[in-house]
Amino acid sequence: MTRIAIVGSCITRDLWPIRGGGAEHLTYISRTSLPSLLAEPAAGFRPARQPPADMRKHEHNALVADLRKTALTRLIAARPTHIIFDFIDERFDLLATGDAVSTHSAELIRSGYLAQAPFKHARPIPRLSAAAERLWLEAAEEFAALVRATPLAGAKLILHSARWATEQRMADGTTRPIRNVELTAGRPVEIGPYNELLARQEAAFEALMPPMARVEAAGLRLADPGHAWGLSPFHYISEYYNEIRDQLAELGVSAPASAPSVPAA
Repeated sequence: MTRIAIVGSCITRDLWPIRGGGAEHLTYISRTSLPSLLAEPAAGFRPARQPPADMRKHEHNALVADLRKTALTRLIAARPTHIIFDFIDERFDLLATGDAVSTHSAELIRSGYLAQAPFKHARPIPRLSAAAERLWLEAAEEFAALVRATPLAGAKLILHSARWATEQRMADGTTRPIRNVELTAGRPVEIGPYNELLARQEAAFEALMPPMARVEAAGLRLADPGHAWGLSPFHYISEYYNEIRDQLAELGVSAPASAPSVPAA
């Protein structure tokens, strides 16, 4: 039986329909970073029983998993036959709280959890800093060793190579540059440095990990203004998902055809 795990973002997750199309059988780990995935839990963190603010259940679950460091245990327990990695969520800054490292995601900001005691003296580590890149490389090496030493060693590993789109395709077929990109609300960023970081991360990961297959659709990396999740450099046109889906099928991964839909509550 095929058991698929995703350690990545919505660019891979959106290959599966959300309701009744296979997503319920995925092990999906998102809104994290390798340094956070392998770090100690945020000591003293207490999650709310219900998602705070306007957060959906799946967003809150991903956030809590990142802070409590439960994702790796879940991944190993799932004994996936295929693991698909993408690094689009490796864009957020990191937060150091004592021995813990967490992902300074938009969900963490929205949650209100930063007001809790564990984060009172948190030290930000900017994603594009040398310190963040060093932590990431160290974590990638540790993750590669973990894969070799656990049941994950039996999984087929697949890298979904991605970049931030620099152009969007309009309804009339013309393309326009994507402007005014924000990493989190009120924080504008330039696309180029993040794409350069993705290239370095992918190269380092492939060098450290056991042999990996690779899927990519570089010529179709165009943003879709009509995407279900809205305009974003990593919300692509439908042809992109179709191409990646076809490539995964050749590797034994069946992802049913579907346009991205409304997330489950």
